[in-house]
Amino acid sequence: MISLLFISFIVFLFISLPIAVCLGFASLVALYLKGIPLITVAQSVFESLDSFALMAVPFFILAGNLMQTDGMSRRLINLANVLVGWFRGGLGSVAVLTSMFFATISGSSSATTAAVGSTLIPAMENKGYPKNFATATCAASGELGVIIPPSIPMVVYGLVANVSVGSLFLGGFIPGIMIGLSLILVIIIVARVKGFDVVHRTDKLQWLKDLWKAFLDSALALLMPFIILGGIYKGWFTPTEASVIAVVYGFVIGMFVYREIKWKDLMPIFSRSILATAVIMMIVGYASIFGYILTVEEVPQRLGKAIAEFSDNPIVFLLLVNIFLFVAGTIMEALITIIIVAPILAPIAIQFGIDPVHFGIIMVVNVAIGMLTPPVAVNLVVACQIAKLKMSQLTRPVLLYLGILTLDVLIISYVPILSTWLPSFM
Repeated sequence: MISLLFISFIVFLFISLPIAVCLGFASLVALYLKGIPLITVAQSVFESLDSFALMAVPFFILAGNLMQTDGMSRRLINLANVLVGWFRGGLGSVAVLTSMFFATISGSSSATTAAVGSTLIPAMENKGYPKNFATATCAASGELGVIIPPSIPMVVYGLVANVSVGSLFLGGFIPGIMIGLSLILVIIIVARVKGFDVVHRTDKLQWLKDLWKAFLDSALALLMPFIILGGIYKGWFTPTEASVIAVVYGFVIGMFVYREIKWKDLMPIFSRSILATAVIMMIVGYASIFGYILTVEEVPQRLGKAIAEFSDNPIVFLLLVNIFLFVAGTIMEALITIIIVAPILAPIAIQFGIDPVHFGIIMVVNVAIGMLTPPVAVNLVVACQIAKLKMSQLTRPVLLYLGILTLDVLIISYVPILSTWLPSFM
């Protein structure tokens, strides 16, 4: 049945059906030919969606969409520009730093890429950055939206692998900051070598005044992640409740404090959020049937046995996992990869003595890199739409970023304390 399942899935994928439909139809074909009652489909979908933790997804999506409209993203960009915009490569670094700020609120890479790229791609181009490099920079930094918490993929991973979402959130901080700093380093080196982003000397006193002004202007935006994440770790509310608080906070600040959200803006915001939520929930629901078949056919056990026979070394196992996830990321969307692969690999990782939180961070970082690797490459698609470029025009700068991101994921894989130190305080 497994061969039939994957053959059906690949066939449906190649005829360009939506990924959720591919998962659902492939599962239906396998179940029908195996003689398993199709009522299993409805039961599996309902059970997978009947989750309190999963309710965080639509609210984090809505919070991200509110941020794009309520003026928070613009204020965060201004703060980042004052902080790092004064050195060569500074404006590219602003894209990364703003993505890190935005990531602490949105939980979505595509939302982060859209919010940052729509403002900074034109600004970087005006300052002498090659358009393809500016676009690739925003796409690469956008992946921080799912690595630095809160993160929708972390919520889903915690659900399917039975791992604490709060621990995953804490585990993502240090890897996310490390990745952000490595991207900034690449931008500075390229800017110096290529000679773009010329800067002028800034008076220190004036810089401090500008920094204080930008900080005060963005204080309410900066307060939001402290309320959300601080509340989770203090035990005041769950990640799902935190997502609702993020929506209420973003709405109140945008509507009544900044006054940049108008009543007429609400319907488009809700429409985008509903559409994005529907797509994700369809994927989660139909992927659950796919996962059910894998479990019934004992695929995790068989794969674990095969890997153990190949090598009992956790270093080799993690290398194989990283290679597999890199390849999977080129052809599958992040949540699909997590929903299908995590239930298979997470138990095997535990057998190798790998911490579940550490393995979850490895998987999330890998699927985040997949957002930069064609043909799926969600972040590249969003950034290219903003810049009006073809994906092929971004090949060289994307390869440069993929090189440093590959090094980052190897460091995260083989230095587990980066992912486990903060969760150890919970």
